Amino acid sequence: MNTFKQLLLSTMAIALTSVMSWGWGQKGHDVTAYIAEQHLTPTTRAAIDRALDGKSIVYWANWLDNASHTPQYAYTKTWHYKNINEGVAYEDMALNPKGDAVTAITTMIEQLSRHGDNTIDSVLDLKILVHVVGDIHQPMHMGHATDLGGNKVQVRFFDRGTNLHSIWDGSLVESAHKWSYTEWQQQLDRLTPQQQEAIIQGSIHDWAKESVAIADKIYKETPAGTKVSYNEIAAAAPIIEQQLVKGGLRLAHILNLIYDPSYAASHTSPISSK
Repeated sequence: MNTFKQLLLSTMAIALTSVMSWGWGQKGHDVTAYIAEQHLTPTTRAAIDRALDGKSIVYWANWLDNASHTPQYAYTKTWHYKNINEGVAYEDMALNPKGDAVTAITTMIEQLSRHGDNTIDSVLDLKILVHVVGDIHQPMHMGHATDLGGNKVQVRFFDRGTNLHSIWDGSLVESAHKWSYTEWQQQLDRLTPQQQEAIIQGSIHDWAKESVAIADKIYKETPAGTKVSYNEIAAAAPIIEQQLVKGGLRLAHILNLIYDPSYAASHTSPISSK
């Protein structure tokens, strides 16, 4: 019995560790990738089809969450987030020596631009890029290092004990709308061309800073001990909707820049200095 209990506790701990690094949970990543897929140019779509052997970016949108917890890809564990501590400017926060989400996105873009579209390395880079662009739009993935992006901030979701990071990964998304990922896209992806163009402007650092600002607001409005209920879900829903659309459009923008020379000739890269 003791051995069984130890095994059960160990299994639960491993599962918890895996969940702690998820950004948006499965639904949010699927939504981000599917919105992006609707905005790929024909040239980009063809290149990605070749790279992924016909599978879509939605198919691979959640792959990294599991892969990061395997020995082969353990080096990517810190690539899901970029922590900025309270009171520290984005530019002044010390870089994680093991890497972070913003560095990972920049690196994947640079490597994909060199590799082409169908080498082993380029396929891996593409899978990572699709996931991590989604991650930086989940505000708590830009949360404080001191509390592991809200993982240590204990709250209650209705009557269930949980933490701030976890509810932004999944509970709030699933409670905001009971939609499939295709329905999320159909309902949210309705911006004008001018609105879409405004969203893809700026650098990856600019996009990350937007999430940092949202995270700061979340911390202030959801301190430890908060009971998250209907009012909080209603307040979070527009933020979630906004961030998923932004993530999808920006992912499409990045992929079109990488794979479609005609698109790249008329658009600016989001890679820049701080």
